[in-house]
Amino acid sequence: MFQIISVDPARAFHLEQLGTKRKYWYYDEHGRLLLFKAEERGTGDDWAEKICCELAEVLGLPHVVYDLAEEKGTCTPGVVCETFVPPEGALVLGNELLLRRDPSYPASDRYKVRSYTVDAVVEVVRSLELPLKEFLTNLPEEVETALDVFVGYILFDAWVANQDRHHENWGAVVLGRQMHLAPTFDHAASLARNLTDKERAERLQTRDKNRMISTFVRKARSAFYASVQERKPLTTMAAWRAFSSYAPQAAQAWLRRLASIDPATVKEIVATIPSSRMSGVAVDFTVKLLEENRRRLIFGENP
Repeated sequence: MFQIISVDPARAFHLEQLGTKRKYWYYDEHGRLLLFKAEERGTGDDWAEKICCELAEVLGLPHVVYDLAEEKGTCTPGVVCETFVPPEGALVLGNELLLRRDPSYPASDRYKVRSYTVDAVVEVVRSLELPLKEFLTNLPEEVETALDVFVGYILFDAWVANQDRHHENWGAVVLGRQMHLAPTFDHAASLARNLTDKERAERLQTRDKNRMISTFVRKARSAFYASVQERKPLTTMAAWRAFSSYAPQAAQAWLRRLASIDPATVKEIVATIPSSRMSGVAVDFTVKLLEENRRRLIFGENP
């Protein structure tokens, strides 16, 4: 089982306002600056975040490391992560980067932002440097630019059914005059983690094609739009196809990396979540979801 970090709320010194969950920064006994994100809604955000962290590692993506956690006194589950911004640096989120590109960009809106187009994001990411060196430990050889890395983030979103890559869930780390693409972070809204076990079991067992997991995964939508005229955002698979067209060599490298991952490794990662956090049927459903999305990505199935 994955370790569970005990978090002392008495060490909290700054409440994080970004997002909807209760979260705060604190220094642990080793002097590390950590963020605790509470999981108080029972929607599985904690185990989804941890699984995605481990999958990002085997894929070779620059990513924030998350550990399962529990708050002392309240026994509230959650996750913790160490800050990825150096003391002399700063984090600039995607919405601010897009606002700098276009002063009319609706940076204060988070969802259903039609100006959040693939073209706009590509233009911004192309202007960034690669993530900081400590995050570049296992990139495919063909991945050479920030856009190449970001294409990997989009493939990852399609694999894990992350529907929350809105413009505050990526960004750049500013160091001096350079702006580096931030490691990928905040994947809690993935893996259909908020389904009930009753629905998971039904979808695993049904013979109704419209209720099968293979049909269900096609519904996952990204936050990206093909153009400002579109009424709906792209599916996660369509977003992958759109971004990959801007960096086809890197896209193929990420696909090869995904294909090289042993399905047994994925199963082991999912099954390592403590049963107190994730039920057996949730484990089975999540493994099937990942298998189906991996198949769709590798074999180029239409979204």
